[in-house]
Order: sequence, then C-alpha cells, then structure tokens
Amino acid sequence: MVRSLFLLFSVTVCLKGYADINLTSLSSRAIQEWDVEVFSGETIYSIGEYKGRLGLKALSNNTASGLVLKKQIDLTKTPYLSWSWLVEKQLLELEERSKSGDDFTARIYVVIDGGLLFWRTQSLNYVWSSNQEKGLVWNNPFAGSNVKMISIQGKASKTGHWYEEKRNVYQDLINTLGDKGSEEENRKAYKYIDIIAIMTDTDNSEKDAESYYGDIVFSTM
Repeated sequence: MVRSLFLLFSVTVCLKGYADINLTSLSSRAIQEWDVEVFSGETIYSIGEYKGRLGLKALSNNTASGLVLKKQIDLTKTPYLSWSWLVEKQLLELEERSKSGDDFTARIYVVIDGGLLFWRTQSLNYVWSSNQEKGLVWNNPFAGSNVKMISIQGKASKTGHWYEEKRNVYQDLINTLGDKGSEEENRKAYKYIDIIAIMTDTDNSEKDAESYYGDIVFSTM
C-alpha cells in the first residue's frame, strides 16, 4: 500500500510539472496571433462579452474562413483539450456527411501535419452538428478517412447556452484513426499534433450562422 501511494504521488507530481497551455487567452487577446485562412469568403471573428463570459464571436454569411495556429502539442504530456462554445444561430436541414452539407456553426480542428507527404496529414474535427445526434463519428466528405468528424454537440443541443467540453485528444486519435496495436506504435503515430484551428463556415449551404468560442486549453488531466 505504501509503495502504491508513493507511485501515485510520483505520477501526480510529474503531471503537475506540465503547465496548462491556453492557446487563445482571450483576455490577453493571444488569439490575434492566429493566422486567418480563407477558403470562400471571410467569416468575421471578434472578441467580446456574451452571456456572462468572454468569447470569440464568429459570424458566417455564406463564408468559410478559419483561424489557424501552427503549434506542436505533445499529447503524451497534455492530452486533454478543453473549451466552451455557444451557438446562437443554427444551421438546419443539412446533410453534413455530404460535400454540399459540410458546414458547421462551430468546429475545432486538431491536425497531424504530413508535411511534404501531404497524404499522411490526419485530422479530427470536433463539431457542433445541426442535424445529427451527439457522439457520432464519420469521414469528412472531402478528405475521406484521414479526417474524422466527431459530433460533440448535436441537433438536440440548446442554442444560446454555453457548453463546457473536455476531450482526451490522444485517445480520440487512437479510437477514430486506428489503434496501431501497441502503446509504442500509438505514441509514434499520435504523440504530436501540429496545427489547431477554429472555423464557423456556411459556404456550401449558403446560409448564416452565429457562434461563440471560449478559451482553448490543453492540459494534463
């Protein structure tokens, strides 16, 4: 028992040695260091108070652009991704598994960059789905099995309400992109992500959307 407690204490101390990584720090406007990536018209992003908290407001009117941060995160040290979000204006009657319906009022990407071997690039999209249930996983209609969509919120989720989310990204990568068969091989494949992105887009459906994002933070637990 004493040895077990010592080991537990040692692991806890080790984990606490890794500081949380706040990638947006909205209060200090660190989000302004993120790059703008425009695909089809520019979604308007701005920082302000909304329903009791500071948030990143996203307004899309038949547009698709995102905010992108190129930063390597070691998921063996900080595997958990936490954020909050709120949707005020939802997209309805979309077939999100099709190219024509691949629009989301709110989504957060994590990307393993394949570099010059672009076909090795892999990604998870944590999305707020307009017409599907929570907890579903599917292939992106444009990128196929290398990009997995996960509906964190779904059609029954409330609009105008802040939701708090927390995901073990490392485990999500293994579960959705494929278990490599051993912890060593999984670490080789999924230890790092290289890019994080936020996007509210409505270019395929040609509709309007309004959403809000809280701080995006990686942590040990």
